[in-house]
Amino acid sequence: MQAEALAVGHGRRVVARDIGFALEEGRVLALLGPNGGGKTTLLRTLLGLIAPLAGEVRLSGTPVARLARREVARLLAYVPQASPGGFAYPAREVVAMGRAARLPLLAGPGARDRAAAEAALDRLGIAHLADRPVTELSGGERQLVLIARALAQEARCLVMDEPTASLDFGNQALVLRQVRALATRDGLAVLMTTHHPDHALLVADAAMLLHGGRLEGPMAPAVLVTPDRLRAAYGVEAVVAEVPVPGGTRLVCAPVVT
Repeated sequence: MQAEALAVGHGRRVVARDIGFALEEGRVLALLGPNGGGKTTLLRTLLGLIAPLAGEVRLSGTPVARLARREVARLLAYVPQASPGGFAYPAREVVAMGRAARLPLLAGPGARDRAAAEAALDRLGIAHLADRPVTELSGGERQLVLIARALAQEARCLVMDEPTASLDFGNQALVLRQVRALATRDGLAVLMTTHHPDHALLVADAAMLLHGGRLEGPMAPAVLVTPDRLRAAYGVEAVVAEVPVPGGTRLVCAPVVT
């Protein structure tokens, strides 16, 4: 995925401009920014759901505007935030829905599609949830089912909208572990939005910060996530410090609460 001289917004209102980045396979790119800073508008533009006000988005070298929606879905998968949902579909049926872009119009999934869905469930370690209604799953389990659906789609680029939103501490770690594995194990390109600078430090290869109508980065998370930048973007004081972990040290970020 590439964004070149991109301006995003609604109608004539520009939310952010001069956006440029390239996301390669095998890497995780984290997008940070405050509420109302334009992250959702940027995501919708990258997905081809709204047209850019300037510049263009490319998938495998081709402008998204020139691709049919079915072609976009074969190149780019979207993982929304998990929600309880209104239909009690079994998890394997939800995952099989990821095959829609690879099926003829009105066709149901065949043996190959079912196999791809089962493989995606197994790859994420949730095969035991295959027959469970998604309405009965925990938030973390539902999020993994949505990631499995994207894997079954067989796109090489994943866009993930706050994959740890509303999850408890343990489920956040579970999902973040899988996000990292999607790049390192499966070789996918992953763009992940998050409200947690600490998550960018933990799993991303590069990070961007969108605020004030401008994009900072991409750059190494350890370079981007600084107290000065966080103060400018979020209006709070923060500390970034190195802490010991098994096998070495890592940077952590926390707000200063007084």
